[in-house]
Amino acid sequence: MDFDLSPLAQQLYDRLQSFMTEQVYPAERVYEEQLASAGPHSQPPVMEKLKRAAREAGLWNLFLPHATEWGGGLSNLDYAPLAELTGRSMIGAEALNCSPPDTGNMELLAMFGSAEQQVRWLAPLLEGTTRSAFLMTEPDVAGSDATNIRCSIVRDGDDYVINGRKWWISGAADPRCSLGIVMGKTDPEAPTFRQQSMILVPFDTPGLEIVRDLLVLGYNHKAGHCEVTLDDVRVPASNLLGSEGSGFEIAQARLGPGRIHHGMRSIGAAERALELMCRRAKSRTAFGRPLADQGLVQKYIADSRIEIDQARLLTYHAAWLMDRAGNKVARGAISAIKVAVPAMAIRVLDRSIQVHGAAGLSQDFPMAEAFARQRSLRILDGPDEVHLRTLARIELAKYADA
Repeated sequence: MDFDLSPLAQQLYDRLQSFMTEQVYPAERVYEEQLASAGPHSQPPVMEKLKRAAREAGLWNLFLPHATEWGGGLSNLDYAPLAELTGRSMIGAEALNCSPPDTGNMELLAMFGSAEQQVRWLAPLLEGTTRSAFLMTEPDVAGSDATNIRCSIVRDGDDYVINGRKWWISGAADPRCSLGIVMGKTDPEAPTFRQQSMILVPFDTPGLEIVRDLLVLGYNHKAGHCEVTLDDVRVPASNLLGSEGSGFEIAQARLGPGRIHHGMRSIGAAERALELMCRRAKSRTAFGRPLADQGLVQKYIADSRIEIDQARLLTYHAAWLMDRAGNKVARGAISAIKVAVPAMAIRVLDRSIQVHGAAGLSQDFPMAEAFARQRSLRILDGPDEVHLRTLARIELAKYADA
């Protein structure tokens, strides 16, 4: 296994590191102040400034697996350390137009969208002039089993009519959100994994209503995590993404690379927390000596270093395997990082909060909000229990003759 960056990825890494230091970190406080002043779902002007700077620096749409006029062309392994750098800041990924759920939606439109759908929806998303949402999870059924969704997508002449209730819909509260990719059932009588389809629904379509914005451990994410109802929502049949019955397959294609992205951003958040922990330990004195001299604090730091490096290597291996053998072969490795990485980040963030004392719980440091976000990752994109089951089944299959 070779985890060396390609020459292009190394250039981008160096450029992105400078961009984060010179542009993103100094803008964090300004961003928070502008957001507080204009409202939780507004777009702070400083973000648009960062996006222009990122485009000028050639740091735009880096997540794309295939090179286009908008960027991309990196392997999963090459993109991984770049995603880690963006994960060090809550605003890093958005500045590069590399934030979910748009990244996954753009990948779906690039892979499965018609030429007309790509012109209408993919192009503006790649330009960063609009936002999107992915509507799959429902409050009335277990989200760990995507096959049991109840939202209906029924053909009616030249249209489809959609009825359902979704929640935890990331991005839906952003006033720039213009598109939702909705997963629902087109044929409840078909085989289990052929019942679902995906369809493109403009957010201004009559019958689509944002009921409420859900908080994550008390935090109101800028793009929101909303409950949405679809009541006789009617869209043209040409809005179907892919073909009828391909929804589950399309969803799996979306989630593989996304878990690499989430994992590496989580590692970036953990690295930032460790850095802040070390700086606090060196500058803070208790009982007559710096916290850095306390044995328990040293253990916090050493354990964090070990766990971050372990998680990074595990994620690199998953990315390498995806590049070499595809998502299906890498399924176990992807499940492994989905379980291991957020759990690691939560532990590191908790230690950093502890070393900061009560200040670590406040908005003066990024750990508390990052902790809330990392805790949510143990549930979204499949809860830990589903991925543990996947891993166990893969291992047990090796012993079929036992």
